[in-house]
Amino acid sequence: MTDYKTLIDAETWAFIEKTNSYYPPDTIDYTIEEQRAIYDRMCREFFAGYPQGVTAETLAVAAPTNSISIRIYRNAVPNGAAMVLYIHGGGFILGGLDSHDDVCAELCARTGFEVVSLDYRLAPEHLHPAAFDDAMDAFEWAAKTYDCPVLLCGDSAGGNLCAAVAHATRGHAKKPAGQVLIYPGLGGDHSKGSYVTHAEAPMLTVRDLDFYRHVRTGGVDMTGDITLYPLADADFTNLPPTVLITAQCDPLSSDGEAYRDRVIAAGGRATWFEEPGLVHGYLRARHMVGRARTSFTRIVEAVSALGRGDWIW
Repeated sequence: MTDYKTLIDAETWAFIEKTNSYYPPDTIDYTIEEQRAIYDRMCREFFAGYPQGVTAETLAVAAPTNSISIRIYRNAVPNGAAMVLYIHGGGFILGGLDSHDDVCAELCARTGFEVVSLDYRLAPEHLHPAAFDDAMDAFEWAAKTYDCPVLLCGDSAGGNLCAAVAHATRGHAKKPAGQVLIYPGLGGDHSKGSYVTHAEAPMLTVRDLDFYRHVRTGGVDMTGDITLYPLADADFTNLPPTVLITAQCDPLSSDGEAYRDRVIAAGGRATWFEEPGLVHGYLRARHMVGRARTSFTRIVEAVSALGRGDWIW
């Protein structure tokens, strides 16, 4: 049994306890509607506001089969070297434009890039591949709309969708210029690594992961579907430069390591950072936990470097 008292510092424990006060560990036992209400309230409690100089516009993008809501963040001092398509986390059943509103605003403020946040369709109302289809449509819209390179960035479920888009668009005329994946779930081996060591981690457990996967697919076994599990892809060539940033105390951490190794083995560029003592969902702690603040700076630096076309690792 992992002793988290030795791995997690007091600041991070305070964040965990605050999160649990709004979003209890047994929340997956509630109805989907109740889970969403609990999650949305928690996100409002952690909302940090917009940095000075950042504005946002919410609009709809027409897709082949539906309309997709997006929110575009702009900096008063813009950096046109690249733009960021941000895809939020939430287990494919939670979240939206408001849940990661301040994260996107701060990413825009600190990079200068325009950031486009995607409000993809959620399960169980819309089963896989609905969220993936929306992510693909949003990327294609961004690639046509912006003259600059398009970067992918996402956390948790959003990191999964970013990777799936990167794999699916390798042969496109305009493909992603890079991707920054923040504690993503990529379909790793549940029998080893962090899936075993951190199966009962604070903030996210293997039981939670199994629940989200079941809801996303409607209980159908889709093993081998690379749009669901990017690590199932047999071909890792021609992927964009990738930075993976995971939390040590998280069952998903090994996915970052495995994905990095597959990209490098295929001749690509990838680097993986495992943030010591941090837990899944620590983006919300970036203003109250020193380690989370440091990691968010790493995320900003990764996005900025990829936007410049640099590989600094």
